[in-house]
Amino acid sequence: MSLTLRPGVCTTDTPDGMVLLDEVTGRYWQLNRTAALVLRSLIDGREPPDTARALRDAYPKLTAERADADTASITDELLAARLVVPA
Repeated sequence: MSLTLRPGVCTTDTPDGMVLLDEVTGRYWQLNRTAALVLRSLIDGREPPDTARALRDAYPKLTAERADADTASITDELLAARLVVPA
């Protein structure tokens, strides 16, 4: 499932990943490089398996199982925080 940012959520890249701001609530979230890669991939229209492959490409020591689990976990957390919605 590809995602899109919920209206009112903006992003800023940082040296360590990305920061998201919910302009409605004023809450900030800081994503590390891995979570930022997952979010960018999903909002660029890639599906989770393609996103997990991108993680493995970026981090060659990462196993396929761990990349799949990290992608699912990050996706679930972004959805639960209502920062993204299905595209």
